[in-house]
Amino acid sequence: MVTQAPPSTPPSMGAAERVIRALLTALGWLLVVPFALYAIRIVQEYERGVIFRLGRLQGAKGPGLFLILPIVDRIVKVDLRVVTMDVPAQEAITRDNVTVKVNAVVYFRVVNPENAVVKVLDYVRATFQIAQTTLRSVLGQSDLDELLSHREKLNQRLQQIIDEQTEPWGIKVSVVEIKDVELPQSMQRAMAKQAEAERERRAKIIHAEGEAQAAVRLAEAGEIINRQPVAIQLRYFQTLTEIATEKTNTIIFPLPVELLRPFLSPLMPPTGNTQPPELKEG
Repeated sequence: MVTQAPPSTPPSMGAAERVIRALLTALGWLLVVPFALYAIRIVQEYERGVIFRLGRLQGAKGPGLFLILPIVDRIVKVDLRVVTMDVPAQEAITRDNVTVKVNAVVYFRVVNPENAVVKVLDYVRATFQIAQTTLRSVLGQSDLDELLSHREKLNQRLQQIIDEQTEPWGIKVSVVEIKDVELPQSMQRAMAKQAEAERERRAKIIHAEGEAQAAVRLAEAGEIINRQPVAIQLRYFQTLTEIATEKTNTIIFPLPVELLRPFLSPLMPPTGNTQPPELKEG
């Protein structure tokens, strides 16, 4: 019995199959590599990745390396660091009808990345608008003296109001500080006059108190001198000694006549009433 060998594959067919396999393998790698790169995600320590799968929220991941499903999943990165936001000068009228311009700075950060992405379109812009409107509102409810003297109290009120409004968005406002208060020129001049008058009032009061204390001391000194008359002479000589040190001054001091009477007695007429001599007629 004779058996027939199977027909051998033509050399051309084997080469074509190998070429097709190589092309398919290369095409597979070309497709796998981009998908693999897309699936690998790295989130920094100060970031969180909010993942959406087919439009549905899956949660926040990070920090570190993790995988997502290509095409199916979408990731939104949220920065958790503190954001420093300048609020430009806002013109407002205080409760006592004074026009002022006030600017401020707000420090806030994201504490809930999921709410910051899902519940607000742009949390930075939204916080900025809330800070502007709240600053104008609080200024309108405050007096000028409160704005200038109790700024810390206003800062706490601003921080509390802004924090309550941004809390549903996953935002925590830590600090709000009023930086500068710009007043009209007329109000600045009025405040300068008020400060000058206040200082003059204090100076007059201090001067009057000093005069009163000096009067008490002088009265006590007068009583001491009254008991010891020689004390006035000692004080008199001490004063002459003090003013004699200044050689550029001309010193005029009173001299009691009683001190010179012994020297002038031969030249002075007697103290008694004497009649002038009568003239005799010739």
